[in-house]
Amino acid sequence: MALPALFKALEAPRYRRYFVGQAISILGTWVQTVAMSWLVYRLTGSAALLGLTAFLAQAPQLVISPLAGAFIDRFDKRRMFLGVQALMIAQALILAAVTALDVIQTWHLIVLAGLFGLVNSMDVPLRQSMLGGLVDDRALLRNAVALNASLFNSARFVGPPLAGLILSATSEALCFALNGASFLGVAVAVYFLPPQPGLGGQANLRQTLAEGVRFALSSPPIRVLLTGIAGLNVTGSSFMVLMPAVAKDTFGGDAQTLGWLLGATGGGALLGTFLVASRKEIPHLVRLIVFGWASAGLNLAILAWTDLFWLALGASFLIGMGITSVNVSTNAVLQSISPDHIRGRVISYFTGFRFGMDALGGLAAGTLATWIGLGPTLGGEAALVAVGFVWMLSRASHLHGAR
Repeated sequence: MALPALFKALEAPRYRRYFVGQAISILGTWVQTVAMSWLVYRLTGSAALLGLTAFLAQAPQLVISPLAGAFIDRFDKRRMFLGVQALMIAQALILAAVTALDVIQTWHLIVLAGLFGLVNSMDVPLRQSMLGGLVDDRALLRNAVALNASLFNSARFVGPPLAGLILSATSEALCFALNGASFLGVAVAVYFLPPQPGLGGQANLRQTLAEGVRFALSSPPIRVLLTGIAGLNVTGSSFMVLMPAVAKDTFGGDAQTLGWLLGATGGGALLGTFLVASRKEIPHLVRLIVFGWASAGLNLAILAWTDLFWLALGASFLIGMGITSVNVSTNAVLQSISPDHIRGRVISYFTGFRFGMDALGGLAAGTLATWIGLGPTLGGEAALVAVGFVWMLSRASHLHGAR
């Protein structure tokens, strides 16, 4: 049976199995992410420590992901993926154990956040770069990228409220244990896929790395897109680190309040991915990138100054939609214009900037919020995103003909 254009990539059997496994795994990761942030703030009450643990969970992407791309292009992606999932399961179960036994200390949180960041630096570019081998028709690749992102953002919508319910009923330990089990879903799906051998030739690692950097620097569209991703995620995306403080300090809420705020952000992000999935041509994606910058900047300003919960929910929804429209559209364009033999490296640069700069911004946001308060910090982020919107608008015309 033919599927609607929005879900066309699901007609590919390999991608369909991967999609189902991803759905289970990503939901578990979001449940753990919310539980981890709530545990940190419950135990310490420190916005700075929220920023630090978020930084450690994502900062390794900035350094390790570009290096991971060279390995991804050279070796069998399937075998690498299964090994990485085993490490992710181990991290989640260790975190569950120390929390359940009530021996959790601040240094445990820091170390385990750092361990997650290191392993995730390989996991994220691996998941992205595998997509090209799961659909035979390159025309479906942009749709597969958007649908893959829709899983992430569906989990952002469902995961935080679910985590809030679990936290209200039991403890953070159950959230961590459920995440450990969830990795089995995608691991089983990938286990039954055929091998995905490397395409990088016989060059040594240094040559492989240098080839990827030269390609990215020599392509004006890729330079602009990667610069934009770095700029948006070091400024706009870092608001997520402050959400536990917004829930507790601005609205006097609890874990469920945090769940609703993050769920609203996830709902907007899910809409953003569907907007990307419905667009087939690169010029349409470029216009969506510009729109996303505008939506994120305007609604960050609203979130910075409102004390109305319903308005904060609406602003969170539109921030999520804007930031995701930029991130997913950029990923889709990069996947489309990168040759097969070098795509893993280009996508590793994307994930490095996407999550690594998010981590740097989160660390800065947590520190600034401690010094100057939540409102001024969020307002400063809004101003920086507004500057980025003007910059991207001035360069959009150069991206329309990207191939």
